[in-house]
Amino acid sequence: MAEAADELSAPLGRDGVRGKRRFRLPFTPIQALAAVLGLFLATFAGYALFNDDPLGGEPLTRVAIGPSSGDDKAGGKATETSAEKPAMTAHSAEPPSNSARNSDKAGAPAEQRTVTIIDGSSGARHDVTISGEAPEKDAAGLPAVAPGIDPRLLEKSRYGMIPTTADGLKPFTAYAGEADRAKAAKMPIVAIVVGGLGVGAAKTVDAILRLPAAVTLAFTPYGSDPTKLVERARAQHHEILLQIPMEPYDYPDNDPGPQTLLTTLAPEQNMDRLYWHLSRFQGYAGIANFMGARFVATDTAMAPIVKEAAKRGLGYFDDGTARSIAPSLTAAQAMPFAKADITIDAVPTAGEIDRALAKLEELAKERGIAVGVASALPISIERISVWTRALESRGLLLVPLTTAMAKSKSS
Repeated sequence: MAEAADELSAPLGRDGVRGKRRFRLPFTPIQALAAVLGLFLATFAGYALFNDDPLGGEPLTRVAIGPSSGDDKAGGKATETSAEKPAMTAHSAEPPSNSARNSDKAGAPAEQRTVTIIDGSSGARHDVTISGEAPEKDAAGLPAVAPGIDPRLLEKSRYGMIPTTADGLKPFTAYAGEADRAKAAKMPIVAIVVGGLGVGAAKTVDAILRLPAAVTLAFTPYGSDPTKLVERARAQHHEILLQIPMEPYDYPDNDPGPQTLLTTLAPEQNMDRLYWHLSRFQGYAGIANFMGARFVATDTAMAPIVKEAAKRGLGYFDDGTARSIAPSLTAAQAMPFAKADITIDAVPTAGEIDRALAKLEELAKERGIAVGVASALPISIERISVWTRALESRGLLLVPLTTAMAKSKSS
């Protein structure tokens, strides 16, 4: 009753209002929601402004890259959008894994890597599968050797078997194409090198079968299974060169591909990359530059490569498209050497190719030796094939490049 009396005697509404205000929230639920939303927006704006993310705001797609399942190993087939591709470039400078890194477990499937090939002049793209498959082994556990390959001329590296010399025998002589050397010594001779092979089984097989055996074929180190295609070319008696990707002036906008030799790398790094290329297949008589205008003009970068190739008994072919120091470097190593006099399909039309071949013929008659180089374009293969049919009746002999190198050295 006392409490009731106190309440009745208290000033009307004074304590009751004070008690209610003690438990009232300072803002309404709508105001709280607006504050939280404002804080979130302020945080997001601050992250966008001050976080250094070059892809901020850009749509992203994450793609899982796994082993390729569509590659035709038997035919060495690689994905290609067009058979008429000029010199290829790849939008990747990172070295692909070697066979020892392909699997953490014995017996696991070998890794295959897809490289996007980009033409530096036109921007055209297509994909090429590069196999990281370990070489087959024979019954003794040693790397299997393809038919016609002399096992004495192979040396094991961390990437696979690479060429070497043995008992005075060199790959340059062991794998030189067949030629009538006595006739070549008396007649004007022409050598033709067709390059860019190994990427795209269809165009490679077309070149192997349609071109005369005396035409030398130059293979890039890329493609799903270059060994199979090289074996097929050798079975048709073609002489083989290995093209080594080298740095052009506009690198990396124009990128020859994985494991490209670069002027910015130390000699031992370029040597390691060279070994990767040398191990891709066997049975070649020499090496050639693949692009590389900057690299072939840089003494400190080029000299160790030429010296190593000479030590391994190989010849060197310069495609003649750049100012190169290769002639003086190879001469210092007493290394077989030749440089292309004419690019046959610089303009890839039938009329211009025929004119280039006629010029090559005139040069051979004038000097006794002429060397031409071409890409594996269908129109180039067709016109070269037609031109060579009656070449001997016009007083000229078509010979493999090694024969031209030998005659040039002796003359």
